[in-house]
Amino acid sequence: MKEQEKKKKGNLWLTVATFIVNKRKAIEILFVLAIIYSVLCINKVQVNQDITSYLPADSETRQGLSIMDEQFMTYGSAKVMLANVTFNQADSLVDSLENVDGVKEVAFDDSSDHFKGTNALFDITFSGTSDEQVSKDALNSVKDILADYDVYVSTEVGSEESSAESLAKDMNIILVLAVVVIVAVLLLSTKAYLQIPVLLITFGVAAILNMGTNYWFGTISSITNSIAVVLQLALAIDYAIILCDRFMEEHETLDAEEAVKVALSKAIPEISSSSLTTISGMVAMMFMQFRLGYDMGIILVKAIILSLISVFFLMPGVLLIFAKGIDKTHHKCYVPKITIVGKFANKTKYIIPPLFIICLVFAFMKSNNCQYIYDTSSIVSAKKSESKIAQETIEETFGASNQLVVMVPKGDYESEHKVVKKLQNLDYVTSALALSNVSINDEYVLTDKLSPRQFSELVGIDREVVEVLYMAYAYNQEQYGPVVTGIDDYDVPIIDMFLFLYDQYKEGYVTLDSNLDEKLTTLYDTLHDAQLQLQGSDYSRLVLNISLPVEGQETYDALEEIRGIAAQYYSKDSVILVGNSTSDHDLESSFASDNIIISVLTALFVMIILFFTFQSAGLPVLLVLTIQGSIWINFAVPSIEGQTVFFIAYLIVSAIQMGATIDYAIVISNRYLQLKQQMPLKEAITETLNQSFPTIFTSGSILTCAGFLIGEIASDATVASIGVALGRGTLISIILVLFVLPQILLMGDIIIEKTALTMNITRPQREVAGRVRVTGHVRGYVQGEIDADIQGTFQGQMKVSVDSVIPGRQGQIEQNDLDSQQISEDDDIEDNKAQEGDEES
Repeated sequence: MKEQEKKKKGNLWLTVATFIVNKRKAIEILFVLAIIYSVLCINKVQVNQDITSYLPADSETRQGLSIMDEQFMTYGSAKVMLANVTFNQADSLVDSLENVDGVKEVAFDDSSDHFKGTNALFDITFSGTSDEQVSKDALNSVKDILADYDVYVSTEVGSEESSAESLAKDMNIILVLAVVVIVAVLLLSTKAYLQIPVLLITFGVAAILNMGTNYWFGTISSITNSIAVVLQLALAIDYAIILCDRFMEEHETLDAEEAVKVALSKAIPEISSSSLTTISGMVAMMFMQFRLGYDMGIILVKAIILSLISVFFLMPGVLLIFAKGIDKTHHKCYVPKITIVGKFANKTKYIIPPLFIICLVFAFMKSNNCQYIYDTSSIVSAKKSESKIAQETIEETFGASNQLVVMVPKGDYESEHKVVKKLQNLDYVTSALALSNVSINDEYVLTDKLSPRQFSELVGIDREVVEVLYMAYAYNQEQYGPVVTGIDDYDVPIIDMFLFLYDQYKEGYVTLDSNLDEKLTTLYDTLHDAQLQLQGSDYSRLVLNISLPVEGQETYDALEEIRGIAAQYYSKDSVILVGNSTSDHDLESSFASDNIIISVLTALFVMIILFFTFQSAGLPVLLVLTIQGSIWINFAVPSIEGQTVFFIAYLIVSAIQMGATIDYAIVISNRYLQLKQQMPLKEAITETLNQSFPTIFTSGSILTCAGFLIGEIASDATVASIGVALGRGTLISIILVLFVLPQILLMGDIIIEKTALTMNITRPQREVAGRVRVTGHVRGYVQGEIDADIQGTFQGQMKVSVDSVIPGRQGQIEQNDLDSQQISEDDDIEDNKAQEGDEES
C-alpha cells in the first residue's frame, strides 16, 4: 500500500487523475450547471448569413457596402416568375400585387424581359429593406395571391431566416445520421456494448457546452454554426475512445476505480499531445485575411478544448457509473487484422515511395490548376434549396442578372451624366440608372439645370414666385452673385430646386393651390425616393446591369474598364465598385495569400509538434509530406474531372485535413518506432498496421462519413462543398497512411535514425557464431533486429554492437569457444547493480 502511495506521489498525472476521480461528484455538479447555462445561451447566439461581412476591412467591397449601408436606401426586391400562364392572366394580377401593403412597385410588360413563351416575370420592389418586416409581410402576401400558380421566387427578402431554418433542418438530419454511423462503427470497434453510451454522453455534453459558449462571441457565421457540431464530433470523439480503451486495458487487472485512475493518468498526456496537431490546423485558419477562417478556427479550437475537458473531467465519473454494465456486456472486437497490407508494404517498399513521389508531383500540378470559384451561386451541390432552384429556373428562362454599383463623389451632375452616357455605350451594360438619367418628362432628367422661367413652365407656378424661390435658394447656398447680377440666368438642377421648393412649402413660405399641392407632393415622393436610393451625403450611386458572368477574368476586366471610365472624371481612388462580381474579385485576391498562410502555417505548426514528439528531424518531414500529398490529391480530383472547387472549401478543408488526419500517420509511426525495437522491420510494420488499424478505422470512418453526409444532405451550397471535400480528403488520407506511409517508413528508416536527436555513440559491430553470453544494451541482428537490455546467452549467429545507456556502464559479449572475442570488459556485478538501479528508477 505504501509502495502504491509512493508511486502516486512520484507520478504527476496519476496524482491529477486520482484527484479528478475522487472529486467526481462535485465535478459532475459543475457540469450540470454548465449544461444548464449552455442550453439557455444557445438561442441567444446571433448567426450571420452574410459572407461578405467577413471580407478584409480594407477590401473595396467591404468599404463600399459600409458606405451603402450608411448613406443609401436599398429597397428589398423580388423576381417572381409564373410558369404556364398567358400574358393576359399575368397582366390581370399586376393590380392585385400593387395593392399589397408593403409593395412599392410592380414592373411587368409584354417585352422579352418580362414575358417569354408561357412564363411571366414580375420585378417587385418593396417599401422596406430586405431585412424589414414590412417587406417580409408583403412577400408572404404576394405568395398567398399566387398560391394557385406554378411560382418561383428569387429574393433576398427573408432569405436569411429561410436559409437558416432549412440548413438547421438539414444539419439535424446529418447529426442524427452521424450518430447512427458512430454507433455502428463503435459496435464493431469497441469491446463492450455499454462503452457506447459513455462515449455518446461525453460527446453530447461537449457539443452542448460548445454551442452554448458560442454566445461569448456574440455573432458567428452560419457556416460555422451549421457544421461545428458535426466536425467537433468527428474530430474529437477519438479522445473519448482513447480513454475508454485505456480503461478496458487496466480494468483487466484492476478494480474499476483504480483502473479509471491509471487509465486517465496515461490518457491525459497521450490525448493532449494528439489534440495539438488538430488544434494547430484550426489556429492556422485564424490567420486568414478572409475572417471566416478566424470565425471557424476559434470556434473549433474551443470545441476541441471543451471536448478535452469533458473527457478528462466528466468521462471518468461516467465510466464508473457504467462500469458494472460494461463488465456484463463484453463482446468481440470485429475490426479485422490487415496482415495482408503489411505483407504488401514489405514487398513494395522500394516501389511505392518512388511512385508516390511521381504521383505527388502530378497531384501538386493538377491541384494548382484547379478552377476555384468564389460565388456561392456557382457552386454545384447534391441538394438545392428552394431559393436556389427558383434562381436557376428564372435565369434559365430570362437570363442571369449581374448588378454592379458604381459610387462616385456627390454633386458633380455634369460629370455623372457623362460617365453614365459612356457606360451605357458599353456592349455588356444592359441598363444604367442614376439621378442624371431619371426622366421627369420627355424633355428633362432630374439633374438638368433650369432657369426660373423654365422651372416655372415645368411646375406651373407663377414666374414671380419662382424667381423669389430661386433667390432664396441662392442665399441658402451662399451664392450671392446671381442675386446681384440678375436671377433670370441662374440655373439650378431640377432635383435640388424641387426638394428646396418642397421644404419651403412645408415650412409655409410658399403657398400653392390644391392641384399644385397634390402634384408637388406626388413629385416630391418620386424625387425623394430617387434621392434616397441614388444620392448619399458624400456619394452618388450609379446602378448598372451587365450581361457578364458574376465571376471570371472577362468580368474582372470589365470592372477595370468601368473604373477607368469613371476615373476620367473623378480621381481613381474616389471611385468605388460594389457588387457580387467585386466581392468575388476581392475574395480571389485574398485567397492567394490565405492559401499560402494556411499551407505554410499548418505544415509548420504540425512539424514543430512532431519534431518534439518524435525527437527526430526527418520523421516529421515524411509524415507531413504524406498528408500534404493527400491534400494535393484531394483537390487534384475535381481538376481531373473538370469540376470547380469553392475556395472556402479548399482553405478550411486543407487546414482540417492536415491537422486531423496527421493523427493517423502519428499512430502508425509511434507503433512502428516501438515495435521495430522488439522485432525485425518486416514483422514490425505488419504488426504496426494490425495494431493501428482499429484506431484509424474508427476515427477515419467517422470523419469520412460525416463529410459525405454533409455534402449530400446540406442544402447550403457552401456547407455542402466543405463536406464533400472533407469526406474525400479524409478517405484519401486513410488510403495513403495504410498503403503508402508504411513503405515510406521502411525505405526511410535510415533517414529517421540519422536525424534522431538522441545522440547514439557508434560502436563497431562484431559478428559472432556459436554459443554466446551477452550482458548490456544490444543493438543489431539476432536472426532479425534487436535493440534491448540483455543479460543471458544465445545460440546462433549475431552481428551486434554492445553499448551502455547508463554513464560508466559498458556491455560485453563472451563467445564460449576457442576464439572468444571480448568487445569490452566490465565487472558483471557492477553491471548487475547498475541494471537493478535502472529498474528501480
